Amino acid sequence: MATTVADIAARAGVTERTFSRHFAHKREVHFGDPEVYSSVFTDAAAAAAAGRRRWRRPAALEAAGGFFVDRHHHAGIRQRIIDAYPALQEREQIKRLHLTEAITEALRARGVTDATARPTAERGTVAFHHAFTRWVTAEQDTDLAEPAVTVLGELRAAAA
Repeated sequence: MATTVADIAARAGVTERTFSRHFAHKREVHFGDPEVYSSVFTDAAAAAAAGRRRWRRPAALEAAGGFFVDRHHHAGIRQRIIDAYPALQEREQIKRLHLTEAITEALRARGVTDATARPTAERGTVAFHHAFTRWVTAEQDTDLAEPAVTVLGELRAAAA
């Protein structure tokens, strides 16, 4: 990556020191605040009705769709940058692992058993990842929740 921290800071209108207070490394600019991102999913998972076992439109995927409204163009640029650099791809995988852990904990806190919480969280993050890939490479900006629900249905069909 030829872009330096000084380049990023100058473009943002801040000093390098200010940049460094907010980001440990320049690659972190692409990942934002992981707590904000995770909370979109975990808040929805925690708030879902405790008795629901099967979801046609899972609350967490719906919430994620809402989070990405009006972000299609930016998300496409970001994803092309990540796809071009293995270190960023690795960081993206780590982010997804942390998201899976956070959703698992939110489900456990809601009373979902360990045997169900982990696979549910994994299935959700896999569905979201594949839906995001479809959405971000699409020509048109659509509701991200739609491909997420489609992918989740495809996963259910494949597992049946």
